[in-house]
Formats: sequence, structure tokens, C-alpha cells
Amino acid sequence: MDFLEGAIIGIDKPYRMSSFGALAHVRHVLSKRLGVKRVKMGHAGTLDPLATGVLILCTGKMTKRIEELQLHTKEYTATLQLGATTPSFDMEHAVDATYPVAHISRELVEETLKRFVGDIRQVPPAYSACMVNGKRAYELKRKGHEVELAAKTIHIDEIELQSFDERAMTLSIRVVCGKGTYIRSLARDVGEALGSGAYLTALRRTRVGEVRVEDCITFDHLDEWLDNMGVDDLRRGQETRGE
Repeated sequence: MDFLEGAIIGIDKPYRMSSFGALAHVRHVLSKRLGVKRVKMGHAGTLDPLATGVLILCTGKMTKRIEELQLHTKEYTATLQLGATTPSFDMEHAVDATYPVAHISRELVEETLKRFVGDIRQVPPAYSACMVNGKRAYELKRKGHEVELAAKTIHIDEIELQSFDERAMTLSIRVVCGKGTYIRSLARDVGEALGSGAYLTALRRTRVGEVRVEDCITFDHLDEWLDNMGVDDLRRGQETRGE
């Protein structure tokens, strides 16, 4: 794997780390190991700080494939808390409203989820990386500005209910979807469709295209993986050739 020429790397992004932070860490480690100032690198699809899982990093000439890779189908597992909402639709912010849940049953949840399969209209979260007049939406929100984002057509291939706890009013789902889908917005919309509220308490991206999370590199094993890839040998070879 020639990281300077171009490579695609799948990492398992840790909890509470931004996608850019994950990229910066890998770039720093890789640049240091290769003895260069800065390896050219980008990521194919932002993953929220409170989410974990597959993050695709591209180096060198492979950064030209980022747009193509962003089109690949993605798979997630998510846990939703029913009966409440937060401004960010996840646990980044505190609960801002509560709703009745006594009417919600497993049967109602299963029937409601079916309504979200196929092409649907979805409004992205205001706390998101969407651009508004040249600024990130979340940056504007954090400065106290009102942010209105337009609904977009997205496609959801599958939604599977994996578990439902009627006592705690939590449910876990598996979602297979296309580009531009916000699982946080899906949680909000599912809550509304159930006649209640909902927000994400956990989110994990388990697949991007053919790259599965079990095949990705974890941060704890990054150096070990680079050792196995012979990165230091590549650096010595470059020094021998005078590159």
C-alpha cells in the first residue's frame, strides 16, 4: 500500500471524536512514520462525534475518489429513546421536551418504520455540517443564529427493528441507506410519526459500500497495523532512493 501515491483506509472512528479529528490523528501518525511533512488525505463522509464506526480515509491520488465513495450505500445500527427530543436529535444537547408514550407498542413501531423505506423527504439537523451561506449549520447554531434547512430526497433501502424495550421506551434499529441520510433526523421523524418524540442515544456505522467495520483499523492498533504494512520499510526505501 503506497500511502503517498494513494490509498484507501477504513478506520473505526472512536466515540466523541470528530471525523476531522480522526483524520488529523491518522495523518499525523502516518506523516511521522513516512518522514514527510504532511500526507495528503481526506475523508469520504462525515460521521458525527457521538457516532462510531466506519470512516473511509483517502490519501494521495485516491482523494479524487472521495465523491464517488460518498455515493456508496451505508449501514448503521442505532438506538432511539422515545418520549423526548433534544435540539440536536442526539445526546449532544439536553432534553428540551417530553411527550406521551403510553400508546406506543412494538406493533405500532414496526408498522411506523415501514413508512420510512424507499424515497422520503428529510430535513437535515440544524446541528450538522450542511452549508448555509458559506458557513456550517452547526457553527451558526452554536453562535445563536436561527438555521432553516430545506428538505431533501433521500433513499432508505432497509429498516429492521432489532429490539424494543416497552418499559424503557427504547428501540434499536438497523438502517441501510443512501448518501445524505441523517440517522438523527430519521430518529426525530420516527418519533413524530409515533405521535411522540425521539432522539438518538447510540449510533454506529457498520458498513460503507463493501467496507465493514470488522475489517477497519481501530486507533489502539494503528501503529501495529502500520508495522504490518511495512511503513518504516517504505520510508527507508524512499531515503535510499533520495526521495
